[in-house]
Amino acid sequence: MVIIHYGSSSSSSSFSSHPWKYHVFLSFRGEDTRNNFTGHLCSALRQNRITTFMDDQLRRGEEISTALLQAIEQSRISIMVFSRNYASSKWCLDELVKILECKNSNQRLVRPVFYKVDPSDIRNHRGSFGKALANHECRFKVQKWKDALSEAAHLLGWHLLDEHCSKSSVIHEIVKEISEQVINSTFMDVAKYPVGIKPRVHKIHKLLGVEGRDVHMVGIWGVGGIGKTTIARAVYNSIAHKFDGSCFLEKVRENSMGAKGFVKLQKKLLCEILKGTNLKVANEARGITMIKEMLQYKSVLLVLDDVNDIDQLNNLAGDCSWFVKGSKIIITTRDRQLLTSHGVNLIYEVQKFDHHEALELFSWNAFKRNGPLDGFAELIERAIHYAQGLPLVLCVLGSYLCGGNVDKWQAEAQQLEKFSL
Repeated sequence: MVIIHYGSSSSSSSFSSHPWKYHVFLSFRGEDTRNNFTGHLCSALRQNRITTFMDDQLRRGEEISTALLQAIEQSRISIMVFSRNYASSKWCLDELVKILECKNSNQRLVRPVFYKVDPSDIRNHRGSFGKALANHECRFKVQKWKDALSEAAHLLGWHLLDEHCSKSSVIHEIVKEISEQVINSTFMDVAKYPVGIKPRVHKIHKLLGVEGRDVHMVGIWGVGGIGKTTIARAVYNSIAHKFDGSCFLEKVRENSMGAKGFVKLQKKLLCEILKGTNLKVANEARGITMIKEMLQYKSVLLVLDDVNDIDQLNNLAGDCSWFVKGSKIIITTRDRQLLTSHGVNLIYEVQKFDHHEALELFSWNAFKRNGPLDGFAELIERAIHYAQGLPLVLCVLGSYLCGGNVDKWQAEAQQLEKFSL
């Protein structure tokens, strides 16, 4: 059995509750399409509530800006609008290289638009693309640009080869497809102040073997209030896009109770992974069969949150053979023996916050900053000692004391110390 403990040696790092700041990044040659096709596409995407990054600044200098590189990293989808003068811009070519790096390392969606250019000219570096590449001086970069152009030209995309093509219909097609991608990429809220989550998520990534083809079940185990669900949500957000389907079943312990509790959970699991398919699950046994049969061609990410009974696992994720290669199942629980009984041998034990993490999380909740205010040091130490490293207690206590003066804190501290954890 593999049990990983998260000790206090790891630094406290913040972790965005949403891996993507933008739904779409647009890469384009401004002089060719800013005021026509790309501008209209950007407007249409934004009108459909698709958060879109379009660089509105005139580009000067040789090097692509850090802000643009970050925008690419923070975008779920990238669309390159290839036009006649695209390859004459070093910025555009550097953007393209970065976009493909992100695609290959994180399986992000990348789609080209061929705006009055032939994909074969891009692929084989002919025409305006060949001339532009010949004019660039840095040979090392030129080869990277050539490789990137060839790779991008092979991708499935949209074509507007001449004036007879309808721009509006192509824009409509793009918006429709991107909207479907956005709808099917549901992200969960993680935490208002996600202190200490990033290193924990990285540990679980390693246990899951995210890029591997093996089916893995990983348990996240720890006491109540230690952040198991929060960590599971962050992991889910960071990798859900890599799978054919995903489902996060919250509060399994609570939701499995009552008449047909398991059946309702089985139906929710199937409907979310199969993207809205309306299914009828007659009983628990039938639900098990449906999960095995209907998911056998899809790699899935499944999170079972707050599990406390073996029957819950038997009805929702009996064993690894239920799932196709590459699937990953995460189980959060307070009961280590439950995981062992179900054959889960990859277990991540969530440790309490160290002092640095506790101080930062408490300060965010109490002072809306990452450190304490002057004059509160002793009282903060008393509060942190009371919380004993539990994130939930730190959040609740910090929020309760937010805005209070030293006298209020002093009185509350005295009351809390009567009920030490």
